[in-house]
Amino acid sequence: MSIGGTDNIAASLEWAMAELMRNRNIMRKAQEEVRTVVGRKPSVSGIDVDEMRYLKCVVKETLRLHAPVMVARQNPTATKLAGYDIPAKTIVLVNTWAIQRDPELWDKAEEFIPDRFLNSSVEFKGQHIQFTPFGAGRRGCPGIMLAVAEAEYVLANLLYWFDWELPDSKRCEDLDMSDYYALVIRKKVPLRLVLVLHSFS
Repeated sequence: MSIGGTDNIAASLEWAMAELMRNRNIMRKAQEEVRTVVGRKPSVSGIDVDEMRYLKCVVKETLRLHAPVMVARQNPTATKLAGYDIPAKTIVLVNTWAIQRDPELWDKAEEFIPDRFLNSSVEFKGQHIQFTPFGAGRRGCPGIMLAVAEAEYVLANLLYWFDWELPDSKRCEDLDMSDYYALVIRKKVPLRLVLVLHSFS
């Protein structure tokens, strides 16, 4: 669980930063919230992160568009689903990627819009079928709360302490957002950024 969790979080943070670089107005809004909440304290605390509503929306939207791969399941007995016969011991995957990008479930489904979660009751806990990046029910990821807290905390620190730029005069809209399957879905072209220590003066 810890290796999968670490890889999931690293991949999710890379996707979050890529989306924020492509949507600089969203990055500025998230940075403004983080820097306002933390103020001039010497470090970002978990209590600070609890107050960052918009940052939490950024993490949710990242996981909606770039959900970690669901673990395969095996059905114990033969069954029929939507007219299809599924033999016993068939490996079954829920296509979370397609569900979380379904235009019938999400307005502007392919766009990165963290604001969609601001006044929404949709949560990570698997209660909403349209948003299950960690699975649902008894088969859901047991590390949901740890993974989300870690992703929010690390992202808050990245946005608080640093300003971000693309290297070699690249344009944000030219970022390659293609992916590939490893232990989790990763960016095919690793994200390369230049970080600049933020001046609080």
